[in-house]
Amino acid sequence: MYSVGVPIPGAVERLAEDLRPLLLDFDSIRDRHTLVCKRLGEAPPGGVARLREQVRTALVGAPAFEARISGIDYFEYPTRGEGPVVYLDVESPGLLGVHDRLIRAFSVVDELEGDDYTPHVTLARGGSVEAAERLADREIAPVTWTVSQLLLWDATYEEAVTRFSLPA
Repeated sequence: MYSVGVPIPGAVERLAEDLRPLLLDFDSIRDRHTLVCKRLGEAPPGGVARLREQVRTALVGAPAFEARISGIDYFEYPTRGEGPVVYLDVESPGLLGVHDRLIRAFSVVDELEGDDYTPHVTLARGGSVEAAERLADREIAPVTWTVSQLLLWDATYEEAVTRFSLPA
């Protein structure tokens, strides 16, 4: 399975690590933090090289953009997997614009993308809604960064297979 992802800066990783002691009430805590822009599914006929070119074509003209971690929130009933899912909320009109570009080039994953797309960095899942509510009420210092590249992510090998630069 492939996706287009946003590289997470060190400041967001540090924030997630600072919050880790508050996540002990959840069933699983994320060690790897990701921000998915668009799920792509399997590689088409022609393999990864073809997929890379399809993504590159869809991104032509997409500029670098700002992203901002603005707070903590949760999905009580996530579309997939056990809930609640506690996450760092990401605000970014630019990210939404790139997501829209990619859904025009690739099919939409129902209930996760298009109008249902909520940019976020998952922290933990499982546990009680009350624990999720307490965490969501917590104030955090916002983290803002410039997204100047996107990744073509291979979930099978858990690695980026290509990086796409976004011009300033």
